[in-house]
Amino acid sequence: MSHLSILPTVLREEDVLLKALDDLELPVVRGGFLTGFADQQEAVSLRTQLPDGLWLGWRRDATGRFALVGDLQQLGRCRSLQHLIGDITRRYAAHLALRTLQEELPSANAELIVGHQS
Repeated sequence: MSHLSILPTVLREEDVLLKALDDLELPVVRGGFLTGFADQQEAVSLRTQLPDGLWLGWRRDATGRFALVGDLQQLGRCRSLQHLIGDITRRYAAHLALRTLQEELPSANAELIVGHQS
């Protein structure tokens, strides 16, 4: 049986997460639900559909962080899932670092150059 799982993450900033997903050309839908086995539903703040048709979502947990929501049994069949989550996390960290740099050194001229890895 497949069901939705909720995994904690270190992601807190929605705008930074949106930039990371945009870098990876993952379309974002705000709000809604992910549906699992026996019509189990979990509300999410953001969700994206992966190229193979599966969905990943994020919702705020009690700590203010975004928790990853997905059907891990279905997603586990996707060999590139671990790589994708790593890519999202790395791009999130890079965008957050760049934003922090710009806040602390407003006269600095820095930009993130995005390239797609295979």
